[in-house]
This record gives sequence, C-alpha cells and structure tokens, in this order.
Amino acid sequence: MYDECYRDLIALHVTAKWVQKRDLKTSIMDLAPDRYPDFSVLATLCQRSKVGKLLPDALYVHVSALAALDPLLQAYESEARQLASVEAATLVKFSTEKPSLSYLVYPDFDADPHPALQASIQVDLRSRKVNHRHYSDSDNPFILHRKEHFVTTAYPHYQQFAALTRQEEALGLLDQPRSIGTRLAWEQRLAQCNVAFQGHTLVHRALLNTQSAQVKIDRHKAAISRNAFSKPMRLALEAGLFSQQTTFFDYGCGQGGDLERVAKLGYASAGWDPYYRPDTALTAADVVNLGYVINVIESQTERREALIKAWELTQQVLVVSAQVLIAQGNSQIAYGDGVITSRNTFQKYYDQEELKLYIDQVLGVDAVPVALGIYFVFRDEAQAETFRAARFRSRVSVPKVQLSNKRFESYKELLAPLMTFFTERGRLPTLEELPETEALSAEFGNLRRAFQIVLQATNPQEWDEISDRRRGDLLVYLALSHFGHRPKLRDLAPVVQTDIKSLFGGYQQACTAADLMLMSLGNLAVVAERCQNSPIGKKLPGSLWVHVSAIETLDSLLRLYEGCASRTIGRPEEANVIKFHCRKPKITYLVYPDFDADPHPALHTSMQIDLRDLHVHYRDYDLSDNPPLLHQKDLLVAPDYPGYEKFAKLSRQEEDWGLLEDWKQISERRGWLKCLEEHCAELKGHRVVWQKDADPYQVKLVRSMLRAKQAERKGEE
Repeated sequence: MYDECYRDLIALHVTAKWVQKRDLKTSIMDLAPDRYPDFSVLATLCQRSKVGKLLPDALYVHVSALAALDPLLQAYESEARQLASVEAATLVKFSTEKPSLSYLVYPDFDADPHPALQASIQVDLRSRKVNHRHYSDSDNPFILHRKEHFVTTAYPHYQQFAALTRQEEALGLLDQPRSIGTRLAWEQRLAQCNVAFQGHTLVHRALLNTQSAQVKIDRHKAAISRNAFSKPMRLALEAGLFSQQTTFFDYGCGQGGDLERVAKLGYASAGWDPYYRPDTALTAADVVNLGYVINVIESQTERREALIKAWELTQQVLVVSAQVLIAQGNSQIAYGDGVITSRNTFQKYYDQEELKLYIDQVLGVDAVPVALGIYFVFRDEAQAETFRAARFRSRVSVPKVQLSNKRFESYKELLAPLMTFFTERGRLPTLEELPETEALSAEFGNLRRAFQIVLQATNPQEWDEISDRRRGDLLVYLALSHFGHRPKLRDLAPVVQTDIKSLFGGYQQACTAADLMLMSLGNLAVVAERCQNSPIGKKLPGSLWVHVSAIETLDSLLRLYEGCASRTIGRPEEANVIKFHCRKPKITYLVYPDFDADPHPALHTSMQIDLRDLHVHYRDYDLSDNPPLLHQKDLLVAPDYPGYEKFAKLSRQEEDWGLLEDWKQISERRGWLKCLEEHCAELKGHRVVWQKDADPYQVKLVRSMLRAKQAERKGEE
C-alpha cells in the first residue's frame, strides 16, 4: 500500500496533464519519435508505473496486471496486440527507448519457480512489423527470477513468489543477476550452493529424498544466554510499557534471563519454554514477550500457532521480535522457508516489511515497529495511537523568564505547572486536566488570565513557536496514519482529542492538513528546498545529513519524510546519522559507533530504504580498510549538543589548514590520511597539530597559506 501511495504522490504533473488532454484512441503511430515528440511520455509512464518490473530499457508486466497500468499504456498495448493478433502471452515488454512491444510466452509461469521462455512476439509500432521467435528447442533458454515483480499484490500466487525470492536473496543466489539469466547458468549457481527446489521452496540437496518429519531440529540450541536484558525487553521498559502493577509473561523464554531480570525490578513475572520450562502454566499477563521465537520454528503451522497463543495471553501489549538480517556462509543449508545452521537450529530470516505483514495478517492488527525486527502490538487502540503519537513528539523547553514582573514572581510556583502543561501540549489545559486549575482560577479568574501573566514575563513568540511545533507533531502523526488504518477521533486518548480540537479546530481539518503535507512529499523539489533551507544538518549535493539527536528540531515535512521510512521499517537503534536524499525518495540510516570520541568517525553500517517500494539495502564497512569518514560533525548536531563546541572548533581549524577543500579525496580514510600528510598535519583528539618530522619546506608553505587565510578572514571582518 505504501508503494502505491508514494508513487501516486510522485507522479509527474506534466505527464498527468498531458494524458488528460490526449484522445486515447489516437493512433500509436502519432507517438513515434519521428512523427510526434511525446513518445517520451510513454517512457515516463513506464518508469513511474506502479506495477511491473522496470529495467533500464523496458518495463515487463504480467498480462493479469495490464488493467492496473495507466490508461495511455493500456491503449498503447491494445493497438500492438491488434497488430500482432496475440492470443496467448504471459508477459508484455514495453520498450522505453523506442515504440516497440514484445509478448513473451512462459507456459509454466505459475508452476515453475523459474519458468523458461518458450516464444516471443515483437511488435514494431513504427514500421508496424511483427516478428516471431521460438525457444522451445533451446537447450539453454532464458528464465525468470523474482516473479512477484511482474504481477500485482492481488495475484493468487504473489506471496508464494515473494517468499521464494526472499529465501533466494538470503542465500545469495540472486547476486550478480546478469550471470543467472539462462537455465544452465542458474543450475550451475544452484549446484554451487548445493540447493534444489521442491515446488517454490528451496531445500538442501541432501534433503530432497528426506521427509521433513524425519529432520530433527534442535530448537533449544537457539536460546541465548545473556548478561543483560534482550533488546526487545529493554525497549519495552524504556517505552514505559511497565507500570507499578504490570504483569509479565515470557512465551518461549529460553533460559529465562529476561523474566528473571523483570522479576528483580518488582514485576510479577513468569515464563514458559517447551525445553527449559515445559511445566510452567500459560498465564495471561499485561505484557507478553515473544522474543526471537517465531524465527526458530521450522514448521509454519507451529510458528503461526505460537504467535496466536502469545496474543491470546496478552492483555495490553505483545512484544514480537525476530531475526531480520541473514549472515551468509557455508555453515547454513536451505530448509523449508529458512535455513538450518551448523548448530542444527532453524532460522527464518525475515525481511522487516515481511515481518510486519506476517504479524498484521495473522493477528489482524497494525503492529508498531520500534526497531529492526521488533514490534509492539497493542490490545487497546487508544493506547496504540497514544504511543504512535508520542513517537513523533518533539522536545521543547519551557521558555525562560525575560522580563522582571512582580506579579509573576509572586505566583511563580503556582504558574509553573501551567507553563509546563502548555510546553507539553502547545495549548492551555481544560479545567479537568490541571490539578492547580482551582487555585489558579481563584487567584486570576481563569486559566487564560493566568497565562497572560506568564506572557508578560516571557517572550510570547516562543509560546507561539511551541504551539506550531505541537501542530507539526500531530500533522506528522496523522499523515503517517494515512498508510495504515487512520484512527477515528474516539479511538484517540482524550488528551490527544483535545490537542487536535484546540490546535486545528477539528479532526477533519487536522486530517486534511496532514494529507496535504503528505502530498507535498511527492514533489522532491519541495523536499530539496526544505533540506537546503534547514538550519541544522550537513548539506551535500543531493542530500542532507543530520544526527539523530537533531531530528526533532527539523522542519515537519522532513520529519514526515523520515517517518515514512521508520513507520514501517523501524529506525535502527544503532544508527546515529540520517541521510535525507533529495533526488530520489530514499532515507539512509548510518552507523558511526565512535561519533563522539573520534574526530572523523568511520562508517560501520548503512541501511538505505527506497520509499517507492520499501526495499532495504544494507552495506557493512566494518571489515573495510578504507571506510568512508565523517567530517564537520558540528554541522550535523544542534548547538546544545554536548560536543558541539569541540566539533565546531575542529572544523574551523581544518578549514584554515585547507584540509576540507577536496571532498572527493578525503571522503575515505586513505585519502584523508594522505591529505593530512600533504598538509603536515595530524590530529590529537579534536585538535589539528603539526606532524612530527614533517618536511621543513612543506611546513613553511603550509604556514604561509595559513597566514594568508587568517589575514583574509580579518579583512572580511
């Protein structure tokens, strides 16, 4: 659904207007490049298509998905079909370079996991010539991969196709796609990995003649002994899911580390595990943890039953987690929809979006992502919406007193709760929301008059900015709810309902404003403008880089942009820098483990999310001897960040030394070290100092350059 929403937003306006004006019955000959200049519109429609597999020179669409294409493309294909008198075809190939279509025949498209091409019919709309080719006698025909890309999500076998692709990706079978396009090459790749097919499932060749019931999986060996809380439980505690009377049950608790630690915090806790604690009774609890359980169950039926049973025990919140990253290697063999590890345990490695879809479909819920592979599932819709809204609340401080006001000083303690409430909500409280209401009303007449005293002692503009910030928070939350089940007003907590009525006048007005903001994301020029005008962040050609600590200070539209990724995928907890792409709808999360301590930290991991299809691309630099480095850290953080002054002083030094002039050279470690050497410089902490044993003549040249820059700066001042 997200893909459809976002692609609708980014459809080119000029194309839409052109299509509205065109007569779709116009001969396709009028669109040929030599007779009509608008053939490029067809190529654009192909490139922006919601369905089909797009390659650099063509769009491939299954015949069942033709009705989902743009009307102009449908008319285009219809005329080609009449020319070729096509009766049976599986895929339609739309060329984006010339007015030409091809009809491809794959007789076993549904049954064969990688069907072979049997015949093709090429239609040249310019010359109106039709060419037939047959491949049925070929010993090495072309074959298809990633079949789900050709059909719509409503296609009967879509989920089966997608599951196979995820399994093949996990095993690295689809790496280097150009080398696996024919049957013989594909069979060679399968042989190298020692896997084969059973229907649309990959299995190890050794298991081909083995009944699945005979394969003994040691599930208990997947249990991990920890010295601290597991990540899902730590996040649950940090999110405030536990109150004084909260009860806890760990379903599939393994060795019981989490439940023992929760019990030590004073909460009533219990846990069950089929191997370690099989005799423990299954009891309902406020918070239930299903931690890394469903990914180690090889039976799809048992996996589903475990999720349902844990949900049945849940009274308030279910915490579900599963592995989402696969470590490739020879120690794993394909089995079912996952792999058997060298320890004889089963692992099902979920794609993050797949995991959410699985939870939502099995339980009929809208799970909330909190980190990679970790979801919260709430029983109460109002609690779920309150949690979602809180995730997009920005931090603001109570405005400082600026003017001496005798009356304000006299009632400072009485007015303090009113100021705090307004800071938190962006509005005045109702009579029931503030315990001090009666005392304030008795002294000042009503809350509004009491707040007038506050305004006299502070800067009124700061309070207006707080209200604007809270409006932005709500807009981001409501805009993102467009992609799921937008709650009704009655589903929201009373305090949020009052926020919306006070700050927007009504729920409908708030939703309309949120949808308009979401639509504006479809224009990347607007996104680029907001990035370039952002007071915080490092601005590079085509992107804005911001430290996670500064996300809440950004423009609401940019926060929504990042929220489009984190709402479904979840923001990686380890990521401390976020890259906003301006030329394509993408968000990249970057991990710099030594951001604070290292003056130029090395990139450890990146996770790029394409917002058009939510495809996630990971890249690990941990073992690289020449990783990308981060410069000018002060630009990424807000001025109140603990290390800001230290970062800024270093950047000024490096600019003076001329170290930051060649970005291409210094983007990676080797180039940066070479640059330091050329400038006779080295780093001691966050300071630039002269390199020991540097060439005296070179030092003289660099000193001269530094003096010239200092003189230039003084002249500008």
